[in-house]
Amino acid sequence: MKNTRKHFPVLSQYIYANTASAGLLSDDLMEWRQEHDLDYLIGGSNFRNKVAMKTISETRETVANFFGAKKENTSLVQNFSLGLNMLLEGLDRKHKVLLIKDDYPSVNWSFEYRGFEVSYVELNENLEEDILDTIRKDDISILALSLVQWTDGFKINMNFLTKIKSEFPNLKIIADGTQFCGTENFDFESSPIDVLGASAYKWLLSGYGNGFMLFKDGVEEIFNVRVIGFNASRHDLGARDRIPFANHFEPGHLDTLTFGSLKFSLEYLNTLGKQSIDEQLKKLSSKAQQEFGQLDLLSKVIVGRKDHSTIFNIKGDNALFQKLTENGVICSQRGEGIRFSFHFYNTEEDINEVVKILRTAI
Repeated sequence: MKNTRKHFPVLSQYIYANTASAGLLSDDLMEWRQEHDLDYLIGGSNFRNKVAMKTISETRETVANFFGAKKENTSLVQNFSLGLNMLLEGLDRKHKVLLIKDDYPSVNWSFEYRGFEVSYVELNENLEEDILDTIRKDDISILALSLVQWTDGFKINMNFLTKIKSEFPNLKIIADGTQFCGTENFDFESSPIDVLGASAYKWLLSGYGNGFMLFKDGVEEIFNVRVIGFNASRHDLGARDRIPFANHFEPGHLDTLTFGSLKFSLEYLNTLGKQSIDEQLKKLSSKAQQEFGQLDLLSKVIVGRKDHSTIFNIKGDNALFQKLTENGVICSQRGEGIRFSFHFYNTEEDINEVVKILRTAI
């Protein structure tokens, strides 16, 4: 994966360990975006009319194929937060919901703000067992969670979700994949997840303003989504009352620049190979977990985790953060620590350099 570094100019100046905040734009994507806007500049509505439907339809198909979903059950949305809020407007308040305490606010707030009856589990080393116990005890009908936790990279075990679904087949699992999608070879249709949404500006490297929602067949039976607009009908004046479920999440025009960027980036990731990306990230995760663990900078929740993401929150104050910044490391302060996040364009040498800085400062 070292050859990919030349595609991302930021990497020539910094150690970029901040994909969990924002993924990088590539030179090739920037060139495509410039050509897109130049065509719009000189073509006006002729350009829009010629490319809009084709670009959006092809993007939807590319998303579906990349994640193993059905095209007809795939919606393009500007971001996960918007997609989830549209979805929950159609969910009966009688449902009992299970959330992870301190999960990403857009997940938890969307349920809490609407007054659903909510149970919580703590994010700790017993998380999966606590989820199962709470579902059994509290008659939970909706489990909503981030597949990778934003603060420390805790990764939910997919086999565990499969086990839950086997025991509770009527349970609906709604997942935020923003910190997950693009990090491993994943097939939605064979997964236990009923609804998966994600913003694509992080690990999918697509820039801001694009995301998607994926649905399993039958989800429309419990979500009475009322969002509507002319675009949802695919511009058919007679189709207002027979709009397919997934179309409701696209009520208005979609931006060909931002969603074309999503299509471009997914095609780029396909050329690298999803399995190759998966293997690279597992290697980086193992390396970082070992190095940060030896420095005693990780919580016990993460130290003993067998399958972890490439997001790590280490013990560190503002002085340490400033030290890292001064030495050209781009990372984030989250909670009471410092968050590093490594993508396929990172190397084990990047981690070694970060560790060298840490050793001089702690």
